[in-house]
Amino acid sequence: MARGHLPAAAGTEAFRILHVSTGNVCRSPITERLTRHALAHRLGGPVAGDLIVESAGTWGHEGAPMEANAAAVLADFGADASGFTGRELLDEHVIRADLVLTATRDHRAQVISMGHSAGLRTFTLKEFTRLVRAIDPATLPPLDDGMGERARTLVRAAAALRGWLLAPSPDADEVYDPYGAPITFFRSIGDEINQALEPVVTALTGVTTPR
Repeated sequence: MARGHLPAAAGTEAFRILHVSTGNVCRSPITERLTRHALAHRLGGPVAGDLIVESAGTWGHEGAPMEANAAAVLADFGADASGFTGRELLDEHVIRADLVLTATRDHRAQVISMGHSAGLRTFTLKEFTRLVRAIDPATLPPLDDGMGERARTLVRAAAALRGWLLAPSPDADEVYDPYGAPITFFRSIGDEINQALEPVVTALTGVTTPR
């Protein structure tokens, strides 16, 4: 299977999610692989539509493996860490992305500063989670219409809410960098990311967490 790609129904247009952090060896790889794992787990296999989940870093370690502690965190969740290589964020990644989710506000600002009309589709992960929680799932297209259509509607709805649902504190939208930290801190960051992804994946799929 290609990097981050879940097979699609024929004739659908790919929806691309791009996760961005600094080095693309800790936070964004964890987020990328947890997103893929959660989507497959919710739907019991390939999604009904074309969804590509990728990641890159604003100071990406091009070609580098993810940090060993990041891989250990993914193993804790049963997610696949194999075959990952770091990438530096390029214009083409932003141009192709339908949704950019960043670790911090600084990363969000860096993505938006690259241009390509990225402002309406770029959020911090925790910001997007907060906005998604306020969106009535009944207003989203059914998954039968394709995950791409549902996802694009979700992004537009989140962008429309951004000025109304502000962060409760300056740090509320940040996922801090665990690079060089012990495994215990990596695990706390992994838990933060996983919790932030839960409502996002629910909104994308219309499927709540299996018990």
